[in-house]
Amino acid sequence: MTTTRAKSSSPARVETQPARPRFDVGSLRAQFPILTRHVHHKPLIYLDNAATTQKPLAVIEATDRYYRAENANIHRGLHALAEAATAEYEAARAGAAAFIGAEHAHEVIFTRGTTESINLVASSYARRRLKPGDEILITRMEHHSNIVP
Repeated sequence: MTTTRAKSSSPARVETQPARPRFDVGSLRAQFPILTRHVHHKPLIYLDNAATTQKPLAVIEATDRYYRAENANIHRGLHALAEAATAEYEAARAGAAAFIGAEHAHEVIFTRGTTESINLVASSYARRRLKPGDEILITRMEHHSNIVP
């Protein structure tokens, strides 16, 4: 805990605030099995997230469980596996909605990646609103796949 003196005429009054937790890089790295690798005799540091992201163990295990026990098309079948896969998918959508503060789970749309998401927004939202001569401003830092749409 951090102790600070309150601004008042009474020097005896003391307020305590919880100390800000330190960012534990080691704990975060431990969640990603691939980061135990060494490249050129140094711990792997992976920064090419525009191409692909490394997966934490929780995602690897969930994906493994899905392919071993629940693999089926969602929203398409009436059999037990399809119903289970659809229920898991919708539970994930509800969890994502809660995490980002969406009002309704149906507001969350999963895509395969950022490029597909940008293309979806470009084709379903922007295309109807943009007119010849309109300009879209981007920074020099944009990944080339963000410019294509």
